[in-house]
Amino acid sequence: MDTETIAEGRFLELCCRDGWEFVHRRIGRAVVAVIALDTDDRIVLVEQFRPAIGAGVIELPAGLVGDQNALDGEDPESAARRELLEETGFQAAFWKRLPSVVSSAGLTDERIELFLARDLHRAGPGGGVDDESITVHLVPISELTEWLANKTEQGCEVDGRVYAAPTLAGA
Repeated sequence: MDTETIAEGRFLELCCRDGWEFVHRRIGRAVVAVIALDTDDRIVLVEQFRPAIGAGVIELPAGLVGDQNALDGEDPESAARRELLEETGFQAAFWKRLPSVVSSAGLTDERIELFLARDLHRAGPGGGVDDESITVHLVPISELTEWLANKTEQGCEVDGRVYAAPTLAGA
């Protein structure tokens, strides 16, 4: 299947394959997301403003593999470890690779490599890098659905992977 590039931006390309338009990332080779649970069965979530939807979004800690030239050759687990530390300030003693998922199959060719991280310890301030301005939340798994409903009422959006996280983590 031939892919035609229709337009290029700084980070994304608009492509066409067999008459179907989709978005492709120009930087990074993959995306990672981390389901991080502490010893009290609290899930670590991040909240940040996302300009594309004009609202704060509750998400799993996540980011691109090899998103900087200095990280060329970075593997997905190393990226997951880096993103967890940068965004939340946590490191984990236990890591497990979970199944990968597609983010929005009708819009993008992006795949997300999921990881489970347990036995967390604080190793940094978190909050992201540069201008990310990330708020970190520790939410008991048993209260997750109610907590997310409250955040939605406050105007936040919720990434769908957050709802699936307890099942994927075996919680």
